[in-house]
Amino acid sequence: MELVVNGFLSIGNPLCLTVILVGVIIGIVFGAMPGLSTTMAVALFLPVTYGLESTAAMALLMGLYIGAISGGLVSAILLKIPGTPSSVATCWDGHPMAANGQAIKALGAGVVFSFLGSVISIVALMFISPPLARLATTFGFYEYFSIALFSLTMIASLSSGAVKKGVFSGVLGFMFATVGIAPIDATQRFTFGQPALMGGFQQLPVLIGLFAVSEMLAAVRVAKFDQEAQVTTPDLTGVKGFGFSMREFFTQLPNMLRSALIGIGIGILPGIGGGTSNILSYTIAKNQSKHPEAFGTGILDGIVASETANNASVGGAMIPLLTLGIPGDTVTAMLLGGLMMHGLTPGPLLFTKSAELVYSIFASLMVASILMLVVEFYGLRIFARLLNIPKYILLPLVFMLCVIGAYGNSSRIFDVYAILIFGVIGYLFSVFKIPAAPFILGFILGPMAETNLRRGLQLSRGSYLPFLTHPISCLFLIIAFLCLALNIYKELKPYLKARQRRVS
Repeated sequence: MELVVNGFLSIGNPLCLTVILVGVIIGIVFGAMPGLSTTMAVALFLPVTYGLESTAAMALLMGLYIGAISGGLVSAILLKIPGTPSSVATCWDGHPMAANGQAIKALGAGVVFSFLGSVISIVALMFISPPLARLATTFGFYEYFSIALFSLTMIASLSSGAVKKGVFSGVLGFMFATVGIAPIDATQRFTFGQPALMGGFQQLPVLIGLFAVSEMLAAVRVAKFDQEAQVTTPDLTGVKGFGFSMREFFTQLPNMLRSALIGIGIGILPGIGGGTSNILSYTIAKNQSKHPEAFGTGILDGIVASETANNASVGGAMIPLLTLGIPGDTVTAMLLGGLMMHGLTPGPLLFTKSAELVYSIFASLMVASILMLVVEFYGLRIFARLLNIPKYILLPLVFMLCVIGAYGNSSRIFDVYAILIFGVIGYLFSVFKIPAAPFILGFILGPMAETNLRRGLQLSRGSYLPFLTHPISCLFLIIAFLCLALNIYKELKPYLKARQRRVS
């Protein structure tokens, strides 16, 4: 506890508090603007930290990290465009609520449960990071394959009522993920002799195209570009606080706790991150709900599950970074670079040699979370008024940002073409009622499953037995099988009942 107190005292000066506030505000802007990302925010501000001492530098980066992850909910709810990959699932219930005039309630719930997810994960980071990190190091190729396979079985849950279309969407996502250089043996796949395709399709352009560009095409289809066209204006009269009642808050506590644990667990595992945790948490919340059919129509449960999990993955991702020096995603890789720029080497010795700095990072994350809550609370009414902007003005501006963001991601003009390709795919999905969520899940997790399967087979010299003999791997395979069997039973249940009635 003494180290925790010293950590807060070390950032309790005007410089550190100012840079945290500035980082949070800029992070929220980066997260909220389609096409920009958390990674871009941290990468752009790394050079700024050169002139700061270590504590202030880390405080700035933590503020950016927390702000950007949470900021993604703004465009996800108001425009149905996830500002970051971590906010994909927030779109599914957040935007229907905004379209029904409940934008403040949706934004308020997202902000509050983002804050709670961050706080729970930071507490876990402070007190249980070393044992959790040691547990994560026991995961090998077999365990990662089983976890990816288990997550892929969620496709059926995300496609209730349209399992065939959901499976098609998931397989299509996996197919697009295989374009480029194959893992392990570096074979070219589906490049058709085009050098641009060798780099494959990047996650950010895929998300921008599938959600942002497809929304613009859909707006054109339903002739929403006339000057009066806009989303239902939110009714701000009588709205107090964050827009939802204490009864609704307490009702969501079990969902919040479960989602926070999922976010922390997924965050600890390198290579998965918030882009997966928010979808997985949303799916589990839907499976556990007494009214799963209401998901996707605009309910708090979906927003709470997504926003709690994606912010909880922040603390989770910091655990292997600080204790083992293993970055879990591109953002923590940037943070690793920031630490090393200031002469710090993440790993077990960091906690003994630079304990004060480590706990100042923990304190910075906590203060950044509190400031994020305050900034977004006062920004709720401003964010909601974005819905008053006519579509013919708003959407071209969003498209321009999407193009800039896609190009800035890897400085490839091919990524600009990619957002148009996936925009058309997303538009066709909406026309033929094909769910987009399984596509994202297949695109993100398919390569992870393939890579770890091939590495595991190389290690076992072609034997599949170790996937079953390793306890954790076997456990996840059993859970995956049970989930798949349960979903198949749910789909067949109406037909079985109808057949039973005919027989009787």
